[in-house]
Amino acid sequence: MSHETAIVGVGATEFHRRGGAAPRTALELAAEAVRAALEDAGLAVSDLDGFAGYAGGMDIALLAHLLGVPEVRFTAALGGGGGGSAGSVGLASAAVVSGQAEVVVSVMALQQSAYRLGQANSATTGPYARKGDAATDFTAPYRMVGPGQKFAMVARRHMHLYGTDREHFAEVAMSTRANALDRPTALMRKPMTIDDYFGARMISDPLCLYDFCLESDGAVAVVTTSLDRARDLRWPPVRIVASASGGAGRYGHSVAWMNAPDDYFASSFHRTVADRLWSRAGLGPADVDVALLYDHFSPLVLMQLEDYGFCPVGESGPFVAAGHIRRDGSIPVNTHGGNLSEAYVMGMTHIAEAVAQLRGTAVHQVDGAQVALVTGGPAAIPVSGLVLAR
Repeated sequence: MSHETAIVGVGATEFHRRGGAAPRTALELAAEAVRAALEDAGLAVSDLDGFAGYAGGMDIALLAHLLGVPEVRFTAALGGGGGGSAGSVGLASAAVVSGQAEVVVSVMALQQSAYRLGQANSATTGPYARKGDAATDFTAPYRMVGPGQKFAMVARRHMHLYGTDREHFAEVAMSTRANALDRPTALMRKPMTIDDYFGARMISDPLCLYDFCLESDGAVAVVTTSLDRARDLRWPPVRIVASASGGAGRYGHSVAWMNAPDDYFASSFHRTVADRLWSRAGLGPADVDVALLYDHFSPLVLMQLEDYGFCPVGESGPFVAAGHIRRDGSIPVNTHGGNLSEAYVMGMTHIAEAVAQLRGTAVHQVDGAQVALVTGGPAAIPVSGLVLAR
């Protein structure tokens, strides 16, 4: 893909705390973000002919009708919820390369007024609900029904195997918050100290309030087209170097599956995807200038650092404690504040930040940034990765 497609436009709505976008609907938010992304690119709605999303996204028929798209030539989506966010751009690129569409948008709009990620009742009221089956029958009776409870088990196993501790989780939360403080779009702009972190209420041991992503409303859209067409548009193209999605087969029934072996379970479930991504890109972690790692729960940032090769497996705790993921560290992570402190739009803000970094327009610009890594998930299969470059 590296010589064929590029991201040419990014658009977003204002971000709100949970329920704050009402009475506007998610569909309206999505339409606003798509229009903004097309305008950012210097394109019109009449140029748009494809939609590439992921599970939990929009009803494309309604969205295309609301926007006034003349003809939809391509529509497809990855599963995995936020796990498919980075991969949705790879899907858009594949549509362009194969000639099925010329201008493809990936969009997510989220309204979290109907459910809460940390609570047990999310199993019956929200999009994370699952009907009883052979896997959840062994976990739901113990109130392991929401993502927070399940990822707490992953975090605890990593602590047991490698000596990771809550101070390491705190470093992820604090460094991410530091990146959000002077960012106009961020919902969390109050500094966080180590005392703040340890003073926060425990939600699902060992995860406290600040280990959980925000609950927010908003939408983000990105536009992909051919590199040839991109050269004539408003911004220098941000090349799509490589994308990969999927996951290891023994991962099983998402993170609810408690029978996975340690090398899968005490990880971000990205390792096989990371191997394919680096192979396709012809690059490695040493080539990355900024990493936008999906941060719905802080310990999973640590595990992604391991799975993508920024540090050895089991050593992410000391790695972050040494300051490596800070803005002045060896690999700046989530320079926009991430899901933990800017807003939670299921990973789409990470793609937007990667584009800003490579355009040179980011609020916290990494000097000379040439290559960005974006990840989607950990979540249900597929998880995904994306490498972008100037």
